Amino acid sequence: MRFTRITVDPRQMGGVPCIRGLRIPVATVVGMIADGMAEAEILADYPDLEAEDICEALRYAADAVRERALPLTVP
Repeated sequence: MRFTRITVDPRQMGGVPCIRGLRIPVATVVGMIADGMAEAEILADYPDLEAEDICEALRYAADAVRERALPLTVP
């Protein structure tokens, strides 16, 4: 999968994946979605973001999780 809106630059934000070279980490966007924020709220809080940035951040996070096994505990 090719990500055109995700950038990684070791000189910016410690090299964490960010949105389009902005200082907005993918993890921040994904975390806001996980916390229940609506897309409109995120776009209002971060006017430099576009709706497609949010979609691609979610696709990027899903792809990152797919690449490795995560340990799960059984209650």
